[in-house]
Amino acid sequence: RCGAGGGSPVPAADALPPQVLVDDTEDVSLDFGSEEELALRKARIRHPLATFFHLFFRVSAIITYLFCDWFSNSFVACFVTILLLLSFDFWSVKNVTGRLLVGLRWWNQIDEDGKSHWVFEAKRVPTIAASTEAEARIFWLGLIICPVIWTVFLFSTLFSLKLKWLALVIAGISLQTANLYGYIHCKLGGQTSISRVTSRFLVTADAPKRQARRISEDRIEEHGKTTTR
Repeated sequence: RCGAGGGSPVPAADALPPQVLVDDTEDVSLDFGSEEELALRKARIRHPLATFFHLFFRVSAIITYLFCDWFSNSFVACFVTILLLLSFDFWSVKNVTGRLLVGLRWWNQIDEDGKSHWVFEAKRVPTIAASTEAEARIFWLGLIICPVIWTVFLFSTLFSLKLKWLALVIAGISLQTANLYGYIHCKLGGQTSISRVTSRFLVTADAPKRQARRISEDRIEEHGKTTTR
């Protein structure tokens, strides 16, 4: 059709390109969360300081054990230095690096009866604070390889008859195997241990209430017997 003044023709409504109507109430899922999580997981190192000290103390102890004769002729100085490095490694791995790098933690607690209980916790951390694949790989490799190296040192000490180093090598195996044992339990059975500890705690907390309830019930029964008589 043409306008009243004979101008250019106005296109018909049917000639317009079709438009897709989108319902505002329809949910459109945009899966950005998984991509962000994957990017965070593939990041190289998110805790560089913890990763450094996870390897620093244990590698330094091994290097000092191998080359301490080059730097000092004093057996006592070498023994104390290596033992301090092993102790620092045990504390840092148990209390810091395991929690930051892989979200695992283990410890020992003593209940009211004086009994010792080992707790192995596998904490489910938020996505943003989750450890990366590189950090987890470094953590487990350092945790497994170093005790194997100290075991090799044990056999070499026995075969070479350097028995003065035997106590130090056994200390290194004990400290690093303890962390390995604890974190394997955290990885495999941490949630079960948490549930057991929680149930034990709840039972202990409910004990005074149950005792008070029993006392009140006994008093009611005694009062009923006295009234009957």
